[in-house]
Amino acid sequence: MTSTGTSTGIRLHAPAPGWSLTADVVVVGSGVAGLTAALRCDAAGLRTVVVTKARLDDGSTRWAQGGIAAALGEGDTPEQHLDDTLVAGAGLCDEDAVRILVTEGPDAVRRLIETGAHFDESEGGVLELTREGGHHRRRIAHAGGDATGAEISRALVEAVRARGLRTVENALVLDLLTDTEGHTAGVTLHVMGEGQHDGVGAVHAPAVVLATGGMGQVFSATTNPSVSTGDGVALALRAGAEVSDLEFVQFHPTVLFLGADAEGQQPLVSEAVRGEGAHLVDAHGTRFMLGQHELAELAPRDIVAKGIMRRMQEQDAEHMYLDARHFGAHMWEHRFPTILAACRAHGIDPVTEPVPVAPAAHYASGGVRTDSRGRTTVPGLYACGEVACTGVHGANRLASNSLLEGLVYAERIAADIVGSHQENRLHARVPAPVAHPERPAHPLLAPEARFAIQRIMTDGAGVLRSAASLETAAERIQQLHTEARDALDENGKTAEPGVDTWEATNLLCVARVLVAAARLREETRGCHWREDKGERDDTNWRRHIVVRLNPDRTLAVHTTDTPDFPPTQQSRPQEQ
Repeated sequence: MTSTGTSTGIRLHAPAPGWSLTADVVVVGSGVAGLTAALRCDAAGLRTVVVTKARLDDGSTRWAQGGIAAALGEGDTPEQHLDDTLVAGAGLCDEDAVRILVTEGPDAVRRLIETGAHFDESEGGVLELTREGGHHRRRIAHAGGDATGAEISRALVEAVRARGLRTVENALVLDLLTDTEGHTAGVTLHVMGEGQHDGVGAVHAPAVVLATGGMGQVFSATTNPSVSTGDGVALALRAGAEVSDLEFVQFHPTVLFLGADAEGQQPLVSEAVRGEGAHLVDAHGTRFMLGQHELAELAPRDIVAKGIMRRMQEQDAEHMYLDARHFGAHMWEHRFPTILAACRAHGIDPVTEPVPVAPAAHYASGGVRTDSRGRTTVPGLYACGEVACTGVHGANRLASNSLLEGLVYAERIAADIVGSHQENRLHARVPAPVAHPERPAHPLLAPEARFAIQRIMTDGAGVLRSAASLETAAERIQQLHTEARDALDENGKTAEPGVDTWEATNLLCVARVLVAAARLREETRGCHWREDKGERDDTNWRRHIVVRLNPDRTLAVHTTDTPDFPPTQQSRPQEQ
């Protein structure tokens, strides 16, 4: 395999590794994507190490409420699932990638059940399926009513522990290690706290799977946990990999409104609540989504989020309401116990009053560009789950396709890694990494820069965007970048290495790319809403924006020729 990109030589400022492990594959992340890939690699006999930023069950997967979408119901077909996905993706889905998802999805869910995940069933033992926005059929399998992600996480974590997989918890991944040929040679990481390993170390391996989740913390209000700081995308950029579609950040329409100044992770009110018949209303009780889309409240998420924002603008309101009082106490307590508890914890009782909601950053449809086997443009580096851009989601993710994508593409990655080892396509021995640079190659931001970045991005690159707002965001982001760079270039000083400074630096990296792509895409498509360019422009923009980081830390930006991604690597002989 050869790379279509080149290594930047850029690494975070960090101490040299003080300890190391050796493996055949290192998986970074412990959500549905990471643990599925790890379990499959381990089952094939590969020495597998799982590295995760907090505890094994602390990622975004456990927060997923609605469920996992697959054509499992009577009368449903992969073709119908494909059609709904393509519509939601607003003309930018890679159809081959979607076809893989919907055809391999049902069996992948069945294997997940065999692994130990328990989904809600009727008294006759048949899976209970619900609907969510953009789906024309009931095809969302759920667990514990509204605790699907928690159940999937529980099952996979138990399986990992039962197999005795080597895990390194509380570890922030820093940078990719490569050998002299530019092939992946492992990762550096920092373990937070005491344990078998502490401080900066390395896992040496010829295959690295990035499954680090999203980057929702780049905005002030998000449904993402605090660990979602774009670490995987930033690492991939420094390693020379291509990223794509970062402008398409899905803002979930119905997040519990806790006040205009609320920051950090906000409680999600699952789309499944609308799937079961809840209505969006304004302060006067008027249903404002009727007539805006054939599916009304169950339109794709970008349409519902825009509908809410328009009504808020029209009425100078800070939020709208989700009315499900007609559910009654029994349905709330049994179908949506997690959401009910979260609302009541904030003084709101959905049984007797409408729930105040507003859009908040939720899911990154873009990420590290991969092919159908999860391979990035860096040999030996794979990506799956929210950190990846497979082409499945296009300009807007269809509800509950995220868990399925992580599951399906993690299995494909594991199959490719196992096949590579069997055919000796990966190095027979773990390659020796290039020596750690003596001088810091990348300036670090002070911890407080995190909050500055979040405010800049929320103001300028949030749900509503324009040329003016994005220009202001770009200037303020560039100022932060320049100040850090100049301090390093002039006196060799940078912020002290540590989790807070590494996270802030990663957030700045992904913010720069997101704003650059959003400025370039002069149209409204999917979850990218330009107030000044309100129409979709298929002639000029039915294509992807691809970004790389240059060695001088500038961005190299280009567009694809079609909605389909070009290959990430040269084809193997048997693929020609």
